[in-house]
Amino acid sequence: MSGNRPEATGNPLAHAVKLARETVPPMHPAGRPFVFGGLAATLVLRRFSKRLGVVGALATAATAAFFREPKRVPPAQSGLAVASADGLVSLIEEAVPPPELGLPAEPRMRVSVFLSVFDVHVQRIPASGVIERVAYRPGKFLSADLDKASEDNERNSVLMRTEDGHELVVVQIAGLVARRILCEIREGDKVGVGATYGIIRFGSRVDLYLPPGSKVLVSKGQRTIGGETPIAELPSAPHSEG
Repeated sequence: MSGNRPEATGNPLAHAVKLARETVPPMHPAGRPFVFGGLAATLVLRRFSKRLGVVGALATAATAAFFREPKRVPPAQSGLAVASADGLVSLIEEAVPPPELGLPAEPRMRVSVFLSVFDVHVQRIPASGVIERVAYRPGKFLSADLDKASEDNERNSVLMRTEDGHELVVVQIAGLVARRILCEIREGDKVGVGATYGIIRFGSRVDLYLPPGSKVLVSKGQRTIGGETPIAELPSAPHSEG
């Protein structure tokens, strides 16, 4: 008889917590010190004024939202380079990759995505493969939507080789108010498409350099979703790269 009984609904509170976890994106670990500091400041401010306490709470909530790291599902189709960041496609043009990577000084198609302070700021791997080089270069903090930001601003460049043998270059670029680039991958790491590899604080840009023969699938002014939006279709066979 017990086999015909309906399944127990469980604890309503536990169910509500589960729904909240599925709805509210998790936070990148880099944001924890800022959020905990905001909470502490909010408690102090509330001692002096409830209004200041509300302001502190709102600021803390906004900080937590900035560091959100939502789950993403990459496309099932192979042979794609997906967006490394959420944001707006600001430039599609040919450009020479950062010289610190040691690549030939030959132009490649570059797709630039500008991130406003309201976008998700974690960066994601554009394709599965192996990290070959990681190079950081200090620089200026010009507005990230300017053309010369790719050359002049502080940046962290990553060269990876996909499972099909293609070279992809992803560059994290600091913006006007960004003062910290975090990269969590190292040379030799095996990485999966869509995996989070870093974050930029607070407003920035991400450049993706494609191998010759790639077919760009986005347009200038289009919004991208990191880890999901196909940026380009890679050539069927690797060209001579480097």
